[in-house]
Amino acid sequence: MHFVEAKRILSSKNGINIYRGCTHGCIYCDSRSNCYQMQHDFEDIEVKKNAVELLEYALLHKRKKCIIRTGAMCDPYMHCEEKLQMTRKCLEIIAKYGYGLSIQTKSDRILRDMDLLKEIHQKSKCIVEITMTTYKEELCKIIEPKVCTTKRRYEILKIMNKQQIPTIVWFSPFLPFLNDTKENIKGLLDYCIDAKVKGIICFGIGMTMRGGNREYFYQELNKSFPQMSKRYQKKYGYAYECVSDNNIKLMNFFHEECEKHGIMHDIEKIFTYIETFPESQYEQLNLFP
Repeated sequence: MHFVEAKRILSSKNGINIYRGCTHGCIYCDSRSNCYQMQHDFEDIEVKKNAVELLEYALLHKRKKCIIRTGAMCDPYMHCEEKLQMTRKCLEIIAKYGYGLSIQTKSDRILRDMDLLKEIHQKSKCIVEITMTTYKEELCKIIEPKVCTTKRRYEILKIMNKQQIPTIVWFSPFLPFLNDTKENIKGLLDYCIDAKVKGIICFGIGMTMRGGNREYFYQELNKSFPQMSKRYQKKYGYAYECVSDNNIKLMNFFHEECEKHGIMHDIEKIFTYIETFPESQYEQLNLFP
Protein backbone atom coordinates (compact mmCIF):
# COMPACT_ATOMS: atom_id res chain seq x y z
CA MET A 1 0.00 0.00 0.00
CA HIS A 2 1.24 3.47 -0.86
CA PHE A 3 -0.23 6.97 -0.75
CA VAL A 4 -0.47 9.63 -3.45
CA GLU A 5 -1.74 13.19 -3.64
CA ALA A 6 -4.49 13.23 -6.27
CA LYS A 7 -5.36 16.25 -8.40
CA ARG A 8 -9.04 15.37 -8.68
CA ILE A 9 -11.40 12.66 -7.49
CA LEU A 10 -14.72 13.20 -9.30
CA SER A 11 -14.88 12.19 -12.97
CA SER A 12 -16.94 13.96 -15.64
CA LYS A 13 -19.52 11.17 -15.23
CA ASN A 14 -19.65 11.61 -11.43
CA GLY A 15 -17.61 8.52 -10.61
CA ILE A 16 -14.94 8.27 -7.93
CA ASN A 17 -12.10 5.80 -7.37
CA ILE A 18 -10.49 6.18 -3.97
CA TYR A 19 -8.10 3.29 -4.50
CA ARG A 20 -6.21 1.83 -7.47
CA GLY A 21 -5.44 -1.88 -7.49
CA CYS A 22 -7.17 -4.60 -5.50
CA THR A 23 -6.44 -7.39 -3.03
CA HIS A 24 -9.48 -9.60 -3.67
CA GLY A 25 -7.47 -11.78 -6.03
CA CYS A 26 -10.19 -12.49 -8.63
CA ILE A 27 -8.33 -14.39 -11.33
CA TYR A 28 -10.21 -12.78 -14.25
CA CYS A 29 -9.97 -9.09 -13.22
CA ASP A 30 -9.95 -6.73 -16.22
CA SER A 31 -8.52 -3.93 -14.06
CA ARG A 32 -5.14 -5.64 -14.34
CA SER A 33 -5.06 -4.82 -18.06
CA ASN A 34 -2.05 -2.88 -19.34
CA CYS A 35 -4.34 -0.31 -20.97
CA TYR A 36 -5.07 1.24 -17.56
CA GLN A 37 -1.37 2.13 -17.24
CA MET A 38 -1.03 1.24 -13.57
CA GLN A 39 2.55 2.05 -12.58
CA HIS A 40 2.64 -0.24 -9.53
CA ASP A 41 1.94 -3.87 -8.64
CA PHE A 42 -1.80 -4.52 -8.67
CA GLU A 43 -1.84 -5.71 -5.04
CA ASP A 44 0.21 -2.67 -3.91
CA ILE A 45 -2.86 -0.50 -3.38
CA GLU A 46 -2.57 3.13 -4.35
CA VAL A 47 -4.50 5.29 -1.88
CA LYS A 48 -5.57 8.80 -2.82
CA LYS A 49 -4.90 10.30 0.57
CA ASN A 50 -6.71 13.57 -0.16
CA ALA A 51 -9.77 11.89 -1.71
CA VAL A 52 -12.16 13.05 1.01
CA GLU A 53 -11.10 16.69 0.77
CA LEU A 54 -11.27 16.60 -3.03
CA LEU A 55 -14.73 15.04 -2.98
CA GLU A 56 -16.08 17.63 -0.54
CA TYR A 57 -14.67 20.47 -2.65
CA ALA A 58 -16.18 18.96 -5.82
CA LEU A 59 -19.63 18.46 -4.31
CA LEU A 60 -19.67 21.95 -2.82
CA HIS A 61 -19.05 23.43 -6.26
CA LYS A 62 -21.47 21.31 -8.32
CA ARG A 63 -24.48 23.16 -9.67
CA LYS A 64 -26.86 20.22 -9.47
CA LYS A 65 -27.25 17.19 -7.23
CA CYS A 66 -26.54 13.81 -8.82
CA ILE A 67 -25.74 10.16 -8.13
CA ILE A 68 -22.10 9.56 -7.18
CA ARG A 69 -20.87 6.16 -8.40
CA THR A 70 -17.95 4.12 -7.11
CA GLY A 71 -16.64 0.57 -7.42
CA ALA A 72 -16.61 0.10 -11.18
CA MET A 73 -12.80 0.06 -11.46
CA CYS A 74 -11.53 -0.98 -8.02
CA ASP A 75 -13.59 -2.36 -5.15
CA PRO A 76 -14.16 0.29 -2.45
CA TYR A 77 -14.29 -2.40 0.25
CA MET A 78 -11.01 -4.24 -0.15
CA HIS A 79 -8.92 -5.22 2.87
CA CYS A 80 -7.22 -1.85 3.49
CA GLU A 81 -10.61 -0.16 3.92
CA GLU A 82 -10.95 -1.82 7.34
CA LYS A 83 -8.12 0.33 8.66
CA LEU A 84 -8.21 3.42 6.43
CA GLN A 85 -12.01 3.90 6.22
CA MET A 86 -11.58 6.15 3.18
CA THR A 87 -14.77 4.83 1.59
CA ARG A 88 -16.72 5.49 4.76
CA LYS A 89 -15.40 9.04 4.98
CA CYS A 90 -16.46 9.68 1.38
CA LEU A 91 -19.93 8.29 2.13
CA GLU A 92 -20.15 10.72 5.04
CA ILE A 93 -19.50 13.60 2.62
CA ILE A 94 -22.09 12.30 0.15
CA ALA A 95 -24.65 12.03 2.96
CA LYS A 96 -23.73 15.45 4.37
CA TYR A 97 -24.47 17.28 1.12
CA GLY A 98 -27.52 15.27 0.09
CA TYR A 99 -26.12 13.55 -2.98
CA GLY A 100 -27.15 10.10 -4.15
CA LEU A 101 -24.94 7.02 -4.25
CA SER A 102 -24.48 3.91 -6.34
CA ILE A 103 -21.78 1.67 -4.91
CA GLN A 104 -20.50 -1.59 -6.40
CA THR A 105 -18.67 -4.30 -4.45
CA LYS A 106 -18.14 -8.02 -3.88
CA SER A 107 -17.41 -7.59 -0.17
CA ASP A 108 -19.55 -7.90 2.94
CA ARG A 109 -17.53 -5.05 4.46
CA ILE A 110 -20.22 -2.82 2.99
CA LEU A 111 -22.48 -3.86 5.89
CA ARG A 112 -20.28 -1.81 8.23
CA ASP A 113 -21.62 1.34 6.57
CA MET A 114 -25.30 0.46 6.69
CA ASP A 115 -26.03 3.56 8.78
CA LEU A 116 -24.69 5.81 6.02
CA LEU A 117 -26.35 3.88 3.21
CA LYS A 118 -29.70 4.28 4.97
CA GLU A 119 -29.08 7.99 5.61
CA ILE A 120 -28.20 8.62 1.96
CA HIS A 121 -31.26 6.71 0.78
CA GLN A 122 -33.55 8.61 3.12
CA LYS A 123 -32.20 11.96 1.88
CA SER A 124 -31.96 11.12 -1.83
CA LYS A 125 -31.20 7.70 -3.29
CA CYS A 126 -28.81 4.83 -2.58
CA ILE A 127 -28.28 1.79 -4.79
CA VAL A 128 -26.04 -1.12 -3.82
CA GLU A 129 -24.54 -3.05 -6.75
CA ILE A 130 -23.22 -6.56 -6.08
CA THR A 131 -21.19 -8.69 -8.49
CA MET A 132 -22.08 -12.39 -8.69
CA THR A 133 -20.40 -14.86 -11.03
CA THR A 134 -20.39 -18.34 -9.50
CA TYR A 135 -23.10 -20.26 -7.66
CA LYS A 136 -20.95 -23.19 -6.49
CA GLU A 137 -19.07 -22.16 -3.37
CA GLU A 138 -15.95 -24.23 -4.01
CA LEU A 139 -15.50 -22.85 -7.52
CA CYS A 140 -16.16 -19.34 -6.25
CA LYS A 141 -13.33 -19.71 -3.72
CA ILE A 142 -10.96 -20.62 -6.56
CA ILE A 143 -11.76 -17.83 -8.98
CA GLU A 144 -12.51 -15.13 -6.33
CA PRO A 145 -10.22 -16.33 -3.52
CA LYS A 146 -9.87 -13.37 -1.16
CA VAL A 147 -13.38 -12.00 -0.89
CA CYS A 148 -16.64 -13.35 0.54
CA THR A 149 -18.37 -16.02 -1.51
CA THR A 150 -21.54 -15.69 -3.57
CA LYS A 151 -23.71 -17.15 -0.80
CA ARG A 152 -22.59 -14.35 1.53
CA ARG A 153 -23.29 -11.77 -1.18
CA TYR A 154 -26.78 -13.22 -1.45
CA GLU A 155 -27.17 -12.58 2.29
CA ILE A 156 -26.04 -8.97 1.72
CA LEU A 157 -28.75 -8.55 -0.91
CA LYS A 158 -31.39 -9.83 1.52
CA ILE A 159 -30.18 -7.46 4.24
CA MET A 160 -30.35 -4.52 1.82
CA ASN A 161 -33.87 -5.51 0.81
CA LYS A 162 -34.93 -5.64 4.45
CA GLN A 163 -33.58 -2.09 4.85
CA GLN A 164 -35.47 -1.04 1.67
CA ILE A 165 -32.26 -0.20 -0.18
CA PRO A 166 -32.56 -1.18 -3.88
CA THR A 167 -29.98 -3.56 -5.33
CA ILE A 168 -28.57 -4.19 -8.76
CA VAL A 169 -26.60 -7.38 -9.47
CA TRP A 170 -23.86 -7.74 -12.07
CA PHE A 171 -23.64 -11.16 -13.70
CA SER A 172 -20.06 -10.89 -14.95
CA PRO A 173 -17.91 -12.56 -16.05
CA PHE A 174 -18.80 -16.14 -16.92
CA LEU A 175 -15.70 -18.18 -17.65
CA PRO A 176 -16.01 -20.54 -20.63
CA PHE A 177 -15.66 -24.22 -19.65
CA LEU A 178 -16.05 -23.38 -15.93
CA ASN A 179 -19.23 -21.52 -14.98
CA ASP A 180 -20.99 -20.91 -18.32
CA THR A 181 -23.74 -23.42 -17.49
CA LYS A 182 -27.50 -23.31 -17.00
CA GLU A 183 -27.01 -24.71 -13.50
CA ASN A 184 -24.83 -21.74 -12.59
CA ILE A 185 -27.14 -19.12 -14.11
CA LYS A 186 -30.19 -20.67 -12.46
CA GLY A 187 -28.50 -20.77 -9.05
CA LEU A 188 -27.57 -17.09 -9.27
CA LEU A 189 -31.05 -16.16 -10.51
CA ASP A 190 -32.66 -18.05 -7.63
CA TYR A 191 -30.60 -15.97 -5.20
CA CYS A 192 -31.60 -12.73 -6.94
CA ILE A 193 -35.28 -13.64 -7.09
CA ASP A 194 -35.38 -14.53 -3.40
CA ALA A 195 -33.51 -11.34 -2.46
CA LYS A 196 -35.92 -9.23 -4.56
CA VAL A 197 -33.22 -7.42 -6.51
CA LYS A 198 -34.27 -4.44 -8.61
CA GLY A 199 -32.29 -5.42 -11.71
CA ILE A 200 -29.55 -7.60 -13.15
CA ILE A 201 -26.90 -6.41 -15.58
CA CYS A 202 -25.63 -9.12 -17.93
CA PHE A 203 -23.81 -8.22 -21.14
CA GLY A 204 -23.50 -11.85 -22.23
CA ILE A 205 -22.12 -15.22 -21.26
CA GLY A 206 -18.36 -15.01 -21.54
CA MET A 207 -15.44 -12.85 -20.50
CA THR A 208 -12.90 -10.38 -21.84
CA MET A 209 -9.13 -10.72 -21.90
CA ARG A 210 -6.47 -8.12 -22.62
CA GLY A 211 -2.74 -7.90 -22.18
CA GLY A 212 -1.98 -7.87 -18.47
CA ASN A 213 -5.07 -9.64 -17.21
CA ARG A 214 -4.74 -12.49 -19.78
CA GLU A 215 -1.33 -13.56 -18.47
CA TYR A 216 -2.45 -13.45 -14.84
CA PHE A 217 -5.65 -15.33 -15.64
CA TYR A 218 -3.79 -18.17 -17.36
CA GLN A 219 -1.23 -18.34 -14.55
CA GLU A 220 -3.88 -18.64 -11.83
CA LEU A 221 -6.17 -20.84 -13.92
CA ASN A 222 -3.49 -23.48 -14.38
CA LYS A 223 -2.94 -23.78 -10.63
CA SER A 224 -6.38 -25.32 -10.17
CA PHE A 225 -7.14 -26.50 -13.71
CA PRO A 226 -3.92 -27.76 -15.32
CA GLN A 227 -3.83 -27.37 -19.12
CA MET A 228 -7.04 -25.30 -19.11
CA SER A 229 -5.21 -22.26 -20.50
CA LYS A 230 -4.29 -24.30 -23.58
CA ARG A 231 -7.97 -24.91 -24.17
CA TYR A 232 -8.59 -21.15 -24.02
CA GLN A 233 -5.68 -20.39 -26.32
CA LYS A 234 -6.86 -22.91 -28.88
CA LYS A 235 -10.39 -21.54 -28.97
CA TYR A 236 -9.89 -17.80 -28.44
CA GLY A 237 -6.27 -17.02 -29.28
CA TYR A 238 -5.70 -13.34 -28.47
CA ALA A 239 -9.35 -12.31 -28.85
CA TYR A 240 -10.63 -9.60 -26.53
CA GLU A 241 -14.15 -11.02 -26.29
CA CYS A 242 -14.29 -14.68 -25.31
CA VAL A 243 -17.93 -15.60 -25.83
CA SER A 244 -19.26 -18.91 -24.51
CA ASP A 245 -20.70 -21.44 -26.94
CA ASN A 246 -23.73 -21.42 -24.61
CA ASN A 247 -24.26 -17.66 -24.89
CA ILE A 248 -27.47 -17.50 -26.93
CA LYS A 249 -29.23 -20.32 -25.08
CA LEU A 250 -28.30 -19.01 -21.62
CA MET A 251 -29.06 -15.37 -22.40
CA ASN A 252 -32.54 -16.40 -23.60
CA PHE A 253 -33.03 -18.28 -20.34
CA PHE A 254 -31.75 -15.29 -18.36
CA HIS A 255 -34.13 -12.80 -20.00
CA GLU A 256 -37.12 -15.15 -19.72
CA GLU A 257 -36.56 -15.70 -15.99
CA CYS A 258 -36.06 -11.99 -15.28
CA GLU A 259 -39.24 -11.12 -17.20
CA LYS A 260 -41.18 -13.83 -15.36
CA HIS A 261 -40.14 -12.50 -11.94
CA GLY A 262 -40.35 -8.75 -12.63
CA ILE A 263 -36.61 -8.08 -12.50
CA MET A 264 -35.23 -5.30 -14.69
CA HIS A 265 -32.87 -6.77 -17.30
CA ASP A 266 -32.70 -4.15 -20.03
CA ILE A 267 -29.21 -2.68 -19.54
CA GLU A 268 -30.07 0.79 -20.83
CA LYS A 269 -33.07 1.05 -18.52
CA ILE A 270 -31.02 -0.12 -15.55
CA PHE A 271 -28.32 2.48 -16.13
CA THR A 272 -30.99 5.17 -16.51
CA TYR A 273 -32.46 4.07 -13.20
CA ILE A 274 -29.05 4.12 -11.50
CA GLU A 275 -28.09 7.54 -12.83
CA THR A 276 -31.40 9.35 -12.29
CA PHE A 277 -31.32 11.59 -9.23
CA PRO A 278 -34.77 11.89 -7.62
CA GLU A 279 -36.04 15.45 -7.45
CA SER A 280 -38.41 14.50 -4.66
CA GLN A 281 -39.12 11.71 -2.19
CA TYR A 282 -42.21 10.83 -4.24
CA GLU A 283 -40.07 10.34 -7.34
CA GLN A 284 -37.61 8.20 -5.38
CA LEU A 285 -40.40 5.86 -4.28
CA ASN A 286 -42.02 5.59 -7.70
CA LEU A 287 -39.15 5.63 -10.17
CA PHE A 288 -39.21 2.50 -12.35
CA PRO A 289 -41.83 0.58 -10.30
